[in-house]
Amino acid sequence: MNFKPNLEKKRSDPALSVKKYDPITKYMAKNLITFSAQSELTEVINTLLEKRISGAPVLNKNNEIVGVIDDKDCLRTLVDSVYHNVPIRKKQVKSYMTDIYQTIHISADIVDAANVFLKSNYKRLLVIDDNGKLKGQISRRDILRAIQDVNRTNWHKQG
Repeated sequence: MNFKPNLEKKRSDPALSVKKYDPITKYMAKNLITFSAQSELTEVINTLLEKRISGAPVLNKNNEIVGVIDDKDCLRTLVDSVYHNVPIRKKQVKSYMTDIYQTIHISADIVDAANVFLKSNYKRLLVIDDNGKLKGQISRRDILRAIQDVNRTNWHKQG
């Protein structure tokens, strides 16, 4: 069951409208590895393996989000190389990235993020500011860390 308190009714008193849940900024990754659409896939694969990450945002020259590239996208290169006899080293991110991704505003809290994850198949959310600029990324794993913190501080064992 998804639960998020309705804070709209309490807007008349600003002190009461403050969310009591941790902000996503406490758990999100801030120094992201990013790629351009012109990056070579061999670079992407090497970076994903070296940094032990499963994917990264793709940005244009103005640092605007144009898509994401992940390990599954990279797997397609092997299959395409076998069928089309094209070396992997000649392939670029733009041919394999997806422009389908989910963003979340930097002011969101961990419950907001958890609800997005529960209602979708996304494994990561790109965190943006009011101008749509990338500020970080939060993953399902980050929310699991938040649950551990909430469990340690807010929940008491009963019985």
